[in-house]
Amino acid sequence: MPSDQHWTPARLGDRTGQRIIVTGATNGVGLATAHALAGAGAHVILAVRNTELGAQRATEIGGSTEVAHIDLSHLASVRAFAERLDDDVDILINNAGLVSQNREETADGFEKTIGTNFLGPFALTNLILPRVRSQIINVGSDAHKQATIRLDDLHLTSRKWNIMGAYSRSKLAVMLWGLELDRRLRESGSPVTSQLTHPGWVASNISNVSDTPLMSTFHKGVQVVANRFANDIDAGAGPTLYCLSEPIPPGSYVGIDSRFGYKGGPTLAGRTGNACDFAAARQLWEMAESQTGTSWPLS
Repeated sequence: MPSDQHWTPARLGDRTGQRIIVTGATNGVGLATAHALAGAGAHVILAVRNTELGAQRATEIGGSTEVAHIDLSHLASVRAFAERLDDDVDILINNAGLVSQNREETADGFEKTIGTNFLGPFALTNLILPRVRSQIINVGSDAHKQATIRLDDLHLTSRKWNIMGAYSRSKLAVMLWGLELDRRLRESGSPVTSQLTHPGWVASNISNVSDTPLMSTFHKGVQVVANRFANDIDAGAGPTLYCLSEPIPPGSYVGIDSRFGYKGGPTLAGRTGNACDFAAARQLWEMAESQTGTSWPLS
């Protein structure tokens, strides 16, 4: 399918009456996603770690919004969010993600990048899936194309850790999770559909992973290049919003129409073979259930 270079959030139509959760909605693609959905009339739940900044963003966005605390790197916080959810939602958008400068572990003993980008959203989705009416969007990345995962070393305790390697493999985990999630939703006869997206290279704050002088200088350099060659945050939100507005198949992967997937309009995209491995996806799912203490809630 060719991209729609002229696609705009106007394609969302009138979303009045819909309740939509957007994680990581204080900055970048998450902020742009929340802004577009609120502008379309939806009630947007900004699920964020920094609720003070979240309240500021909600004011800036306008429309119908609320702010709820969640720290995806901490399973206790994920469970507390799920318990506080006071009504069903139409759409869950698992957008939040991080690039960590150093190898750190979460409170649950997970390598922080995969814990935040995959295991936290995985647990959240299992916990609230019975309350989702329509759709789940998981923000993946073309970074998965450079990654491999060894389930016997999911948290990189024996293999070498590096910034982009950890990020890429966390996004491969998201891609495999999305593959198995789609299969399970179909098998259970659920009315809920799921898609995966890649926002392209976005000129946002994702590369700003440190306040150290060296990394600050690196970030400034990345921003100079990104501001010229990358999507802005509104275009980066395009693939996610495209999943909501266009009649695409369940399980689709929507990315950016450009040679390297950096800058352009939303389009159905290809994924690597290791992101289409159903056996690996099932094994990863089972491991994630064991590590998060959550399970598939639909019979």
